[in-house]
Amino acid sequence: MGQNRWVALAVLATGMLMVILDGSIVTVAMPVMQRDLGFTPEALTWVINAYLIAFGSLLLLAGRLGDLLGRKRVLIAGTAVFVAASVLAGVANGPAMLLAARFLQGVGGAMFSAVSLGILVTLFPAQGERSRAIGVFSFTGAAGASLGQVLGGVLTDALSWHWIFLINVPIGVATLALAVPYLPADRGLGLRAGADVLGALLVTAGLMTGIYAVVQTRGDRLVTAGVAVVLLGGFVLRQATARNPLMPLRVLRSRQVAGANALQVLMIGAMFSFQILIALYMQRVLHYTALQTGLAMLPAALSIAAVSLGVSARLIQRFGERVVLIAGLVLLTAALGWLTRLPSDARYVADLLPVMVLIAGGGLVLPAITGLGMSGAKPDDAGLASGLFNTTQQLGMAIGVAALSTVAAARTSAQLRTGASEAVALTDGYRLAFTIGAVLLAMSIAGSAVLLRSPARAATTDAVTAAARSDAAGADSAGRVEAHRE
Repeated sequence: MGQNRWVALAVLATGMLMVILDGSIVTVAMPVMQRDLGFTPEALTWVINAYLIAFGSLLLLAGRLGDLLGRKRVLIAGTAVFVAASVLAGVANGPAMLLAARFLQGVGGAMFSAVSLGILVTLFPAQGERSRAIGVFSFTGAAGASLGQVLGGVLTDALSWHWIFLINVPIGVATLALAVPYLPADRGLGLRAGADVLGALLVTAGLMTGIYAVVQTRGDRLVTAGVAVVLLGGFVLRQATARNPLMPLRVLRSRQVAGANALQVLMIGAMFSFQILIALYMQRVLHYTALQTGLAMLPAALSIAAVSLGVSARLIQRFGERVVLIAGLVLLTAALGWLTRLPSDARYVADLLPVMVLIAGGGLVLPAITGLGMSGAKPDDAGLASGLFNTTQQLGMAIGVAALSTVAAARTSAQLRTGASEAVALTDGYRLAFTIGAVLLAMSIAGSAVLLRSPARAATTDAVTAAARSDAAGADSAGRVEAHRE
């Protein structure tokens, strides 16, 4: 494969950039879409929610289909669906058409994302090259979200909101054109090796219901959540008893894989919520335009790029994923901690720019957690592990945005009732959300220290313990012999 592996990595990174950009590019254009298409304030949130529900609920199924049908085949099909849905979104002339297109974008994005990491880890089996490849790939996720806000502001102000979707078309076509010749062909295990239809229905319905419970604004959320728990519980039981399970539970036996996926929910929830809430703060409190908001986020994208592309792989090779992960989390915790003192009349250089620099921690966190999340996957389960990792990532996004946005809105409403000005009330709500986000990141630091101890270190510790026990046993035996002689 040789040099073609790096071309294949470029294809994967470009496609992932398209998917990530689409997840964040809409945030700065939503007020304009609301005015042009006649969205109600409540319905407008479904421009994001429709995408998240489809994306998050289908990742696990798409990952397993990649193992069974061939990852390259699923990736190409997903890219084609995403491009077609982007065209539909770009020409949408009403809320229903746009929401349907966003759901289809989520389907295509899930198919691409679920298998991309599985292809990457098979392309780069050596630890050093894999760390560099994951650094490049993770950059597209970390910096791409910030770049999406910049690009969204530019396109919305210079052209129209329609172009935030149509920009996906040339990127997607280029990805398809290069994916066919450069991505490695794989036959897959075949549907007979794991076509768990009932498991697929249970997990897809369970995840859709669960994500809907998080984002719903009407009805009894607890009832919806209860239904999701029952469906997902049935899925786990099915996987424990099925002859060819959709998600063999052995993938969770790795402490690093299970721990990385659990911690990712906390981390991504805080990080993605920061991107949404800080953009809202700039527009609603500081009255930045869409373009100004995007440009204000540009230093964050540049700092993440410098770290993830410049130093993350070398640091991981020298110190290991766990140490680098904790270092990145410390920087991110400091960034959100800084925002807990955010004033209602913030000055960009003094109050916001330091945060954009500290967000460089994301360039350390994402490559490290990705490496840990894929570390225990066997070749036949690479697509499954990739789908699982991306599923927990999307769950973190959905839960984090819904929970912290709700907390911020509740605090704002309470402050308005006391007579506070709108700017002060909004700022107080955002500060509370950033405080909770900082706590979630601090919890991630503690969890990383406890749950993600490297196998090598664990083995060394066990060996030292065994040696100590052996020495103690030897000393005790010698003492007994000596006592007998006396």
